[in-house]
Amino acid sequence: MRSTSPGSTPTIGCDASGDRQPAAVGLEPPVGPDLSPAPPLDTLTRPVPGTSEERLSLYAYFTRRQWAELHGDTAFDFEESEIAGLAGLNDPVSLDEIRAIYLPLARLLSLNISATETRRAATSKFLERPLPRTPYLVGLAGSVSVGKSTTARVLQRVMLAAPQRRTIAIVPTDGFLYPNRILNERGLMSRKGFPESYDLRRLLRFLFDLKAGHRRVEAPVYSHLLYDVVPGQTIEVSDADVVIVEGLNILQLSSTNSASAPEGEVVVSDFFDTSIYLDAEEEVLRRWYVERFLKLRETAFADPLSHFHHYAGLTVPAAVAVAEDLWDRINGLNLRENILPTRGRAGLVLAKAPDHSIQRIALRRL
Repeated sequence: MRSTSPGSTPTIGCDASGDRQPAAVGLEPPVGPDLSPAPPLDTLTRPVPGTSEERLSLYAYFTRRQWAELHGDTAFDFEESEIAGLAGLNDPVSLDEIRAIYLPLARLLSLNISATETRRAATSKFLERPLPRTPYLVGLAGSVSVGKSTTARVLQRVMLAAPQRRTIAIVPTDGFLYPNRILNERGLMSRKGFPESYDLRRLLRFLFDLKAGHRRVEAPVYSHLLYDVVPGQTIEVSDADVVIVEGLNILQLSSTNSASAPEGEVVVSDFFDTSIYLDAEEEVLRRWYVERFLKLRETAFADPLSHFHHYAGLTVPAAVAVAEDLWDRINGLNLRENILPTRGRAGLVLAKAPDHSIQRIALRRL
């Protein structure tokens, strides 16, 4: 069953007069990037607080402080020295962020996993036969440069510290891109990251095998240095309790990017037990992308093996111009056309502020 419908995008914003409205009954007005719906959902308005429509909203809205209070007794054993290994190239992580955001998130997922295991046991009892043990799948979606990989790593580390000691694997969907050879043959190199650049059949088979209870499943590996899928290399997912699948377009309803999936079509998000969308305003994402490009110019691009080695010698103004052009022609376009419209299908939206901290949360409650 698909988790949400496109018409139920969580929205947190201002009214027509520009005054900020409270997020929900009893909640403080949120701050941070806007969660208003993306076109073609921009005709929808957020329910007026205190009305029956607001009380029936599919989402509960939280400020950072309100969310932080939901951590329960989730374990916390991080050291400052460990943080550096979790942070991304241009995506900082702090102990405060882990306490405020990731401990409650890990608790929520742990409760959901336990509920799923109970439901599987009940189904098994009803059918009077054992059901295969399958991993709990978390889909993590969002734009280029929003910090999906960092979020996946931190979430994995926090969940590993829990008393249940579950095994958690991370699988980026970059490995399911078609190899550059095929993209070149099809004229899709400038569309890398768009839905049509992925081997969707292979990705669906991978997810199906996981949910079918196969003990060992392999995913292809993508090299950001080579900017290509690495032949013969795979990520092996073996007896994992939780698999975090992170990617750009994993919440799409259809392989044709239509508003709804054709009858009988299986889509990637059908396999997720929980879906998360990591959000930020586009102008902020664009700035983060440029900043990351400049850092790569001094690090990874300097490697002669790098696909982007020719950018290493650019001056700062020239590098900024190249990064802005790449964003405007490719990544920003993909965000607006394909990624952002799927935000309303997520079970949880984590909205980032310009300083990379998550400041607002929208949790689907129905």
